[in-house]
Amino acid sequence: MGKDLRGKELGIGISQREDGLYVGRYTNKYGKRVQRVLPKLQEVRQWLADAQYKDEHSNIDFPEAMTVDAWFEYWIGIKKRTVRPNTVRNYTERYHRNIEPVIGKKMLGSVNTIHCQTIMNNMADEGYRTFTIYQTRIALYNMLDYAYQNDVILKNPCNKMVKSDIGKQSRKKQALTIGQQRDFCKVIIGNTYEYQYRFLLQTGLRTGEMVGLRWSDIDLDNRTITVNRTMEYRHSTKEWRVGEPKSKSGYRTIPLTDEAVEILKLQKQKNRGFKVIPMEWADIVFLCKKGTPVKNSTYGTMLFKLCDKAGIERFSMHVLRHTFATRCIEAGMKPKTLQTILGHSNIGITMNLYVHTTEEQKHKEIDLIADALKVI
Repeated sequence: MGKDLRGKELGIGISQREDGLYVGRYTNKYGKRVQRVLPKLQEVRQWLADAQYKDEHSNIDFPEAMTVDAWFEYWIGIKKRTVRPNTVRNYTERYHRNIEPVIGKKMLGSVNTIHCQTIMNNMADEGYRTFTIYQTRIALYNMLDYAYQNDVILKNPCNKMVKSDIGKQSRKKQALTIGQQRDFCKVIIGNTYEYQYRFLLQTGLRTGEMVGLRWSDIDLDNRTITVNRTMEYRHSTKEWRVGEPKSKSGYRTIPLTDEAVEILKLQKQKNRGFKVIPMEWADIVFLCKKGTPVKNSTYGTMLFKLCDKAGIERFSMHVLRHTFATRCIEAGMKPKTLQTILGHSNIGITMNLYVHTTEEQKHKEIDLIADALKVI
C-alpha cells in the first residue's frame, strides 16, 4: 500500500515521489512490471484501473502493439463474411482514402477521440460532402467498436463527441417533375434499355434488384413480383455477384401496374428474338442482345446520354426510384404502404429520403384549402 509525502495511504500500487509526482505500478499477466508517472493522483488511479482491466481482459491474439492498419485487415476480413459486397467496398475505400492517412500507423490502443475528429475535419477541409464524412464515421466507429466489444481496446474513441455534420451540404435527391418525366419517357422510346427505365418508374426497384430479377420471381396471374436478391457486375473481378437485398425489409412482394405487366410481356417477347441465351441467364428478365444481363453501370452511362438528348439535367438511376416514390405520394398512397413497396426498414427513411413535396403539389394543396382560409 503506497503513501503520499504526508504519510496518507493512496492504495495498492500507487505512491508519491519526493518531487510531488505520483507513480502507478502493477505486474501484468506476463510477469512484467509496468509503471507510469503522472502529476495528479486521480490521473494515476484512472490509468492504473484502465491498465489493469485491459491486462486482465485483453485478447492474447491481439497484442497492444497492433497497428490500426493490422486491425483493419483483420476486421474487414470478418466483414467480408457478414455484410454485402457494396458495404465492404465502401468501408475499404473510406479507410484507405481518409482514415488510414491519419491513424493507420498508430497503435490501435493509442487512438483517441481527437484523432477521430481530425479525420472528419480533414475531409471537411478537402471539400467532402457531409454524407461522405458521415459514411466515413460509420466505418471508423464500426471498426473500433468491434475492437472494443472483443476487449481489444478499453473503449471506443469514436464516441458522440466526434462530429461528422461538418462538410459541404449534399444535394437533396430531387424527383423528376411530371414534365421532366414526360420528356424522359418520350426520348427513351426505341432505346435499347427503354423497358428497364420504364419498369423502374413503375415499380421503384433499386437498379441491382431489377438486374437480378428472374422470371421465376414474377407471378403475372396475381400481378406481383417477388424481390429476394440483387445482382451486380464487379469490374474489378470481371464477374457477376449475386447478393441479398439491402436489408430484411428488402425481401418483399410488389403489386404490378398495368404498364409494368405490359413491359414484362414486351421484354419476354424481346428475349425470344435473341439468337442465343446461355443457360445460366435463361431465367433473367432483362437481357441485352447477347443474351446476357446488362451491367449496372451501363444503365447509368446511357441515362446521361438520354438526359442530354431530352434537354434535362443529368440524374442518377436512383432518381427513377425517387420519382416513383414521389408520384405515389402525390397520388395519395399512404406512407406505410410505400415503405413496404420500396423495402425500407423504417418509415423515417421513406419520409426523409424520398417524399419531398413538389412545388406543383404545394399549389394544389393550397388551392384545396383556399376557401377555408377566407374569414372575411
